[in-house]
Amino acid sequence: MTISAISTDKSPASIGPYSQGVRAGDFVYISGQLPINPATGFIEAQEATGQMSQCVANVEAVLMAAGLSLANVVKATIYLTDIADFGDVNDEYAAHFNVRPLPARCTIQVGALPGRAKVEIDAIAYSPGRDSTSLAST
Repeated sequence: MTISAISTDKSPASIGPYSQGVRAGDFVYISGQLPINPATGFIEAQEATGQMSQCVANVEAVLMAAGLSLANVVKATIYLTDIADFGDVNDEYAAHFNVRPLPARCTIQVGALPGRAKVEIDAIAYSPGRDSTSLAST
């Protein structure tokens, strides 16, 4: 199985020793994306819904660098610093993930996120046939 890093300047640069995304066989793993605007390097939205929208845009940018889209996402995890934001964040997520079938998902509350962000999202995408040795055959 081939493993390769995915990188794009259309999503914030990694702030630590990790890749924005990694392709492993037929799967693409997107690292947690904060609501940082890659053009400015700052978190601009103050409310959780605006932050969620930027997080999804950042995930989408990494997916596009891998030749994929949100329709390829099979699993997402949302991290919230305040679970009271769940309803609003859920609505914003639904506005972006209007694909069928919807990805599996987990949403959890965390104590804090880098940069005082309120939201972070990571994702796993599937791209069948992108690697000659798929995980299904190992």
